[in-house]
Amino acid sequence: MGSWRGIGGGPKAGWGLDERVHTRQRWAARASLVSAGLALIVPLGTTPSGGPALVAAGAVSVAVSLVAVWWTLTRRGWLRVAAGGLAIAAPAAAITLFVLAHLLWLLFLLLALWALAVWTGKLALASTRLRVVRPTEYEMPPPARPFLIMNPRSGGGKVERFGLRARAEKLGARVHLLDPARPDGPEDVAALARDALAAGADLLGVAGGDGTQALVAAVAAEYDTPFLVISAGTRNHFAMDLGLDRDDPSTCLNALTDGVELRVDLGFANDHPFVNNASFGAYAEIVQSPAYRDDKARTTLEMLPDLLTRQKGPRLTAHLADVSSPADALDSPQALLVSNNPYATHDIAGLGRRERIDLGVLGVLAVKVEGAAQAAGLLWGRQAEGLTVATTREVVVDADEATIAVGVDGEALTLTVPVRCRIEPGTLRVRVPRSRPGTPAVLPPLEWRRLRKLAANVGRTALPGRRRLRL
Repeated sequence: MGSWRGIGGGPKAGWGLDERVHTRQRWAARASLVSAGLALIVPLGTTPSGGPALVAAGAVSVAVSLVAVWWTLTRRGWLRVAAGGLAIAAPAAAITLFVLAHLLWLLFLLLALWALAVWTGKLALASTRLRVVRPTEYEMPPPARPFLIMNPRSGGGKVERFGLRARAEKLGARVHLLDPARPDGPEDVAALARDALAAGADLLGVAGGDGTQALVAAVAAEYDTPFLVISAGTRNHFAMDLGLDRDDPSTCLNALTDGVELRVDLGFANDHPFVNNASFGAYAEIVQSPAYRDDKARTTLEMLPDLLTRQKGPRLTAHLADVSSPADALDSPQALLVSNNPYATHDIAGLGRRERIDLGVLGVLAVKVEGAAQAAGLLWGRQAEGLTVATTREVVVDADEATIAVGVDGEALTLTVPVRCRIEPGTLRVRVPRSRPGTPAVLPPLEWRRLRKLAANVGRTALPGRRRLRL
């Protein structure tokens, strides 16, 4: 057996910041507050030219545009065309008013000030929390008989473009190349993995999409065998959250000779494993349509009105294991995403990304919108009335139909209800290169109250060697 070691630092590494860092925090917080204040005050200085009125008109145009977008998604025919036109016309009209008043500079200045306020505020708050970018790494001996499955079509032909097969074989791996033109259908990758283990393989790996990764990962977890992720898919979400290089998948093969192991979680929807997520509701129903593959945009626009207004599709109910009262269940969401560890929801740059995949919990994101006003309110993020964000160990999804569409790591499946989603903590041993880009930290949510305290108190209360003020 190997040994383990932690990377990323413990509490002292996270909290023992030197005075220069404290000073940068303080000034970043102050810069954020000043920028936000200027964004509120500057329009008042343009009163003779109607600055405040134009700002109010701009805010109204954004609200009207959002409502129009909802109508565009939930209507058909001429109503959809009219709503689409209104969604474009409303902000265009507001910009025109700024131009006619010779205050276009004011619009750009306000956008710049708010952008600066948000960016500096998040930077200030990012240093106030413990940030462990990399999970614990385990020192384990390199594999002697690795077995890799490669999909030559995945990612537009990355296997051939990056010479993955030849490089893997040079490093001692046995490679099975999937046959995309197989007359009797796709090969059973889970069966291939089991056969390889029976033949003596001591590592399983996949160069392909996340759906294929999940199937082989489940076999590796079942047999407590190391698993290698090669970022040869299209989007490579799992590889990104492992901190791997998505631009050059050949670097993932370095783990065969100079690698460490991570212990990460694996999700299941009934018996179907997922490394990323399982989706229910509108998206899952759309991707099930036979027409979706040939014309994604048209199929989506045709199906959304009935799905969003619940004229078609199953009525879903999600029960979270940590919620004891049935009255608190998530009732009739139009969209439900259950993920292997939670996704970032407070940082636009971090959307679709998980900072950790070893926390032992499922992330739950549910959207329930009853009308245009509530749809516009989704801009409030986690505080929006129609949005539910939670974590739990288990989610049971029920419906008023015997079977429902589920998207499991992008694969369209039909599952019998109830669908039980669960997390298996630390069950997957992933072998990664010792040297890799890593996972960038997700910036924290912007909280003005904490920013005010940080700007006023950091210099006096967060000195090295002293307990930090609770914000």
